[in-house]
Amino acid sequence: MALARVVTFENVDRDRIAEVRGRIEGGEPPEGLPATELLLLHDEDASKAIAIVFFESEEDYAKGDAVLGGMPTEETPGRRTSVGKYEVAVRRET
Repeated sequence: MALARVVTFENVDRDRIAEVRGRIEGGEPPEGLPATELLLLHDEDASKAIAIVFFESEEDYAKGDAVLGGMPTEETPGRRTSVGKYEVAVRRET
């Protein structure tokens, strides 16, 4: 069963997204992060972002949650406002 860690952020502007994008696309994932996929959504008008990180198992989720939860604020898109754990009910690429 795949799981998703869904995090919402506020105070996220275009420059911050560009900075985060550059770090993600140009580097390795954080050490110990067993994620299978990352999706970062940005609403520039509302200055908000949503990060969805996918994991294949409960064990991987727990490891990933610990790694991501311990990240310094300067490495995140903005101020974290919520963190949720979801079972991936449907996943399809078209």
